[in-house]
Amino acid sequence: MGAAGVLESDRLRAGRDAGRRNTAVLVAFTAVTNLADGVVKMALPLLAVRAGGSPAQVTGVALAISLPWLLVALHAGVLVDRVDRRRLLWIVNVLRLLAMVPLLAAAASGDLSLALLAAAGAAIGVADVVASTAATALVPAAVPPAGRDKANAWMAGAETVFSEFAGPFVGGLLIALGAGWALGATWAAYAAAALVLLLLAGRLRAGAVAYENGGEAPATTVNGQIAEGLRYLWQHRLLRSLSLILTVLSGTWGAWLALIPLYATRDMGLTPGEYGVLLSALGIGGLLGAVTVTRLNRVLGRRRVMLADLFGTAAMAAVPALTADARAVAAAAFLGGLGGTLWTVNSRTVIQRAVPDAMLGRFSSANRMFAWGAMPLGAGLVGLLAELAGPRAAFGFFAVASLLTVPFFLRAAARGAVALR
Repeated sequence: MGAAGVLESDRLRAGRDAGRRNTAVLVAFTAVTNLADGVVKMALPLLAVRAGGSPAQVTGVALAISLPWLLVALHAGVLVDRVDRRRLLWIVNVLRLLAMVPLLAAAASGDLSLALLAAAGAAIGVADVVASTAATALVPAAVPPAGRDKANAWMAGAETVFSEFAGPFVGGLLIALGAGWALGATWAAYAAAALVLLLLAGRLRAGAVAYENGGEAPATTVNGQIAEGLRYLWQHRLLRSLSLILTVLSGTWGAWLALIPLYATRDMGLTPGEYGVLLSALGIGGLLGAVTVTRLNRVLGRRRVMLADLFGTAAMAAVPALTADARAVAAAAFLGGLGGTLWTVNSRTVIQRAVPDAMLGRFSSANRMFAWGAMPLGAGLVGLLAELAGPRAAFGFFAVASLLTVPFFLRAAARGAVALR
């Protein structure tokens, strides 16, 4: 091997080593911050109840945490595409720490107010939008192509397990000990995440968009760049189809999560502990999906693996429409959690391959805005349907909606077969 070959071999080895290190850092960061976010989502509404809030006020505190996904996601995408993404993640985590300080002070003095809880929740919600978008957009720059499936898998698994399950569980335990314990542990988690980011290797700023064949010059205004990202999403046939399918699937998830507490306790007769076991099936399925997605892609192909999520989500809604048997509903929830992670991992990999790095933040934020926006819409619609026709009919409606995405996906996948390999 000549000198040039040796240098190329050393460069590839260094890239693989940096990729493994960056994967570990990004997964650790995702796990710790999502654990803290899960605690916040559990703790702040409970603290609002203790502060004497009315149902509307308590709901408003919870809404303040999630509403930024609809209000600032597109602008966050522009920010992610303009600056060094590693530095942005660090700054956002510092802002999280600052938002927690007045909460800690108020908890120590016993003077937690609803306004303070809502303001802190909104600040942490905005930080979550920016951090989630930046972390996803970091993967192509931080991890070589061969390692991206693994990085996306473990990051998606960490999001599901820590934000939706471990975080609320830990938050409940900490709140039982006292508000100071819950808020202090959250502050410590955000501090640890900021320190973990210092271990990332390489400069991770977005590159320039390649405009070929005399195409339009890149936009320079914020609104222009937002429009540019939305236009790219709409004009790319495969990505547009995946985004529309995700909107339907997210609406089904929002409907299931909104209706299952009532259905499980009233119609299925589950105790709170049994209901917790039912919900844990989602997390177990999601974790298994993260562990097995790379092997499943290799054996079955990315297209079939993504198709499995459509049937898994449909089953999650269809089974409670057909039976109140707890074991069957838990099994369907397991399939939904498994499929959800398989879809998330693979769709992120497809997006990272198809979207220019300099537009990845805007595209990812637009894609997530549609998904997160569909969840409250699904929750609202399923409540109306349950009132008019009963819970089983409401679940059945969303099961059919999920199944209707199957032919749409198959047609889109046939046109984008190369991208889905």
